[in-house]
Amino acid sequence: MSASSSLPTSASRAAVSRSPWRSLRHRSMRWWSAANFVSNAGTWMQLTVQNLLVLQITGSAAATGLSMSVQAAPALFVSLLGGAAVDRWHRRLTVAVSQALLGAVAFTTALLVALDRIDMPALLVLAAVTGVIATVDGPACALLGNDLVPVEDVPSAIGVGSLVHSAGRLTGTALAGVTVGFLGTGAAYAANGLSFLFVAAVVPFLRPAPGAAREAVAEAPAAPARAEMSVREGLTFFVRRPRLVALAGITGISSVFGRNYGLTLAVLVTGPLAGGAGAFGTVSTVLAVGGILGAVLGARLHRPSVRTVGLLAAAGALLQVVAGLSPSLAVLLVLVLPMAVVESVSDTAGTAVLQTDPPAHLRGRVLGVWSSIGTVWGLGGPPLLGLLMEWAGARGALVAGGLLIAGSIGAGLLVRRRGGLVPVALAAKDGDVTGRSALGTAA
Repeated sequence: MSASSSLPTSASRAAVSRSPWRSLRHRSMRWWSAANFVSNAGTWMQLTVQNLLVLQITGSAAATGLSMSVQAAPALFVSLLGGAAVDRWHRRLTVAVSQALLGAVAFTTALLVALDRIDMPALLVLAAVTGVIATVDGPACALLGNDLVPVEDVPSAIGVGSLVHSAGRLTGTALAGVTVGFLGTGAAYAANGLSFLFVAAVVPFLRPAPGAAREAVAEAPAAPARAEMSVREGLTFFVRRPRLVALAGITGISSVFGRNYGLTLAVLVTGPLAGGAGAFGTVSTVLAVGGILGAVLGARLHRPSVRTVGLLAAAGALLQVVAGLSPSLAVLLVLVLPMAVVESVSDTAGTAVLQTDPPAHLRGRVLGVWSSIGTVWGLGGPPLLGLLMEWAGARGALVAGGLLIAGSIGAGLLVRRRGGLVPVALAAKDGDVTGRSALGTAA
């Protein structure tokens, strides 16, 4: 079924098709969103207490950072293999198994904590195992959600997922303190284990909606030959696909110079604007509110393109430039809200392109490539930004970073307008997110 044939045909449903909640019309998507909320709450409950546990064991902030790096490291080295596994294996079965395995790791940690047998080497091993499983679980869960709704509802599914993530984070963080206070640290890990099992129990009952982006069960037997399921094919497709390379470039430069507000705005508020921790807390709250509003607006998108992502990222970068020149905290607060909104809408649009542009049999590997690239940005971005702040200060870093982002995106738009067919061009017309593959065999 084509994307156009799955569009609502009655006038009464026209407005629904633009609603940010339209993906929730589908029963399986409602169950999947509920399961994701429970899982996110459990995950953030565990993450909140994990740092406290490491500090309790070692008394070292450096050890806390090490445990986080060990868990993130597999995304850099194993994500390509994890993405290939997602393309090769039955989608729902993959999610159910990976969630059950993550639950087993959480229960193991809870048992070790309860028996007072936990130490730093054991925590690092468990963190590494969690990171490896996540290289499969992450893309599998993302694509499973898209499998449940029609193609035109994918942006809504992604926006709803972002809202669920935010709600789960707030809930999990709040429950962590209560749980540890009344039941102990091990109970938080056990609760996370139960949340994983809940997701695994829901998955077998999920069914794609008519016109869904991909019916994983039906397509599994007709998947491409094993020779075409290699990691290399996914990497080659990504490199030869100009719009994906452009998306990576936009997201990369924005992540390094425009998204680390926890660092740049913290220094700006507590430094030049002479605010304290409370003032930065207010800025962080406004950022969170803007992110939620942006997720709702992003969910209203119908067929976002790389050009959409680029224009939104450039707009956010220009707002960042003005924010860097803010004469007072009040002015900064006025600017922070639209900055967060634009960033969130851009993220939703970019994720929709990333998850719908590749052919169905390549999407897991494309997400694996993306995860590896994103890990490089995550690890390398803060040090680079820190060096820029050392040289130019908080204001200078915000202004220079914003101009660099906007200038790079503007240059890409000019190259495309002049007909340049280079990878950095913003190669996508609005609405064209299902174009032919750059590889002849991946149409």
